[in-house]
Amino acid sequence: MKKQLLSYMLLCILTISDYKYANAQTISSFENLTLNSNSYWNGSSQPMGASFESGNANFPNYYNPTYGGYWEFGWAYSNMNDSITAGYTNMYSARPAIGYNSSSNYAVGQQNAVIKLTGNALGKVIDGMCVTNGTYAYLSMLNGDAYAKKFGGVSGNDPDWFKLTIRKWYNGILANDSVTFFLADFRFTNNAEDYIVKNWNWIDLKSLGNVDSLKFVLSSSDNGAYGMNTPAFYCIDNFTTTDSPLLLANSTINHNRFNIYPNPAKDLIHIDISQLKQDDLQVRILDISEKEVFTKSIDNNEVINISDFQKGLYFVQIFGNNVCLNNKFVKE
Repeated sequence: MKKQLLSYMLLCILTISDYKYANAQTISSFENLTLNSNSYWNGSSQPMGASFESGNANFPNYYNPTYGGYWEFGWAYSNMNDSITAGYTNMYSARPAIGYNSSSNYAVGQQNAVIKLTGNALGKVIDGMCVTNGTYAYLSMLNGDAYAKKFGGVSGNDPDWFKLTIRKWYNGILANDSVTFFLADFRFTNNAEDYIVKNWNWIDLKSLGNVDSLKFVLSSSDNGAYGMNTPAFYCIDNFTTTDSPLLLANSTINHNRFNIYPNPAKDLIHIDISQLKQDDLQVRILDISEKEVFTKSIDNNEVINISDFQKGLYFVQIFGNNVCLNNKFVKE
């Protein structure tokens, strides 16, 4: 057993090299899109169906001109910087009030939005993207509003959550493969661990394998007679394609997924292995020089204190019998 674990540890180390030095990438940063300061594009200038391009990706939009006009489906793009105004009139602002890494522009998505890969990225592996809450959804969950509850409830003990599920199309088929990310999670026994995402977080999408397009589905613990009460909006930036097929997906590694959040993080990271459904796993954290800084057994979701870690990039390995998985996070 020890020899087997050692083999998988070595395989993990080899895959970290692949992880760090992957094939060519193209980033949809949205900086190619022209906007006036503190403004947005929601398709009103091209009603009844439009789209915009950034990197090797196409972002469909549908603006409905009836009833005075409204953004009905897909994506908008924005450089709005309002992190304090509550309500639907502020649906185009990201909670960080700026793009990832202090950039200007970012994209705003809503329920069932789709990204179509183009050019060299079509049918290839997606590296990942940054995601955060919009100000509208963030303040609604934080304080409640006329339609939605305050997450945690009056006592703070309500196990509320707001989840983004990313599914893939490949060869015309909407696959069961998906990656999930919690934009808010109040299900922890210790209320101090509850959170609503307010910074940009990286989501790794390589585990989806080859992709033609993605579908973004929101769900929440707060629902009513007409569906989800939580505002169905979120923001993305630096959507990154690898422009190469199968990247790590052809290896003998088990590609069940695990998530790390928040990412970036300052004090605590949550490691979610609920999708692995396997016991007797080890978690190992390496710094940028690949020096081990943390290791322990993990049988369930884990909260790790990283407050003493130096700022920078870290690699996380989960390994065990027939399992070798890699992810990464940034310590702020």
